[in-house]
Amino acid sequence: MAKEIERKFLVDGDGWKDGAEKGVRLTQAYLMSGPQRSARVRIFDGGRARLTMKFGGASLSRDEYEYDIPLADALELVSHALGAVIDKTRYCLADGAFVWEIDVYHGDLAGLVVAEVELPDEAATPSLPDWLGREVTGDPRYLNQTLSETGRHPEEAD
Repeated sequence: MAKEIERKFLVDGDGWKDGAEKGVRLTQAYLMSGPQRSARVRIFDGGRARLTMKFGGASLSRDEYEYDIPLADALELVSHALGAVIDKTRYCLADGAFVWEIDVYHGDLAGLVVAEVELPDEAATPSLPDWLGREVTGDPRYLNQTLSETGRHPEEAD
């Protein structure tokens, strides 16, 4: 079983852009969604796709299973999306032993920029760059699953 352990933050400013790798455009559709579980399909730059299942809520650690699938299957699965299909660009930025993933959302979620860092274990303590804003680890409003359900930027939904 794979474990996803990550912290999530809002991004405050553009300080991350100079060190980031070229972004990858992601189309992300949720196929099943429920308390403590989700299944999604993700298409990377229109060229490859993955199916992901996650178990656990917005906490620091969740069970995660991911599988590459044929692009044609992914495109068909997107047509079965629950809620809004998420459109975002993901940038990666190496920082010592850690890699930050910065998601810049488009469409109805434009203006939302979130950074995540995957951890080898729950005790890991990455340095926190100065371009990070408020930590939203554990806040279900910032789960992509919730963003798909609401179709709105969490700050605008309040």
